[in-house]
Amino acid sequence: MPFVELFVPKDSLDQERREKIGGRLVSEVMLAEGAPDTEAARSISWLVVNEIDAWFVGGRQLPAGEKPKYVVRVGVPAGSMNDDKRRDIVRRVTRVLADADEDPARFSEAATAWVHINEVPEGNWGARGEIVRIEDIAALVSAG
Repeated sequence: MPFVELFVPKDSLDQERREKIGGRLVSEVMLAEGAPDTEAARSISWLVVNEIDAWFVGGRQLPAGEKPKYVVRVGVPAGSMNDDKRRDIVRRVTRVLADADEDPARFSEAATAWVHINEVPEGNWGARGEIVRIEDIAALVSAG
């Protein structure tokens, strides 16, 4: 059950690229997590796109028209990850971004895209006004 945040400079994604990334990003993270591809699992796997007005690198604002930089934050319940799954998430997220870019080779450079995996501690995820635990999530996605 990932919560994925994509950060990009404002106006750097046209609608086609936004849909190409948005249509695949959560699915790829779900695959890396080992989540079942069910309607229930998809209903709690979200992506939001944050378009940033000002993006600075090394104290210099990126000029308009420069190839975009990306930050992708993936929030998952703690205990659901291991190093292999983390590596797989980073690889899959980077591939989705590269596949949607005009210059996919630039994703081999460290300064193009960062992926942050945030493991939310047990008891710190909530929905329906209640704490949601990993076993609650597992029950929901397996029943659905």
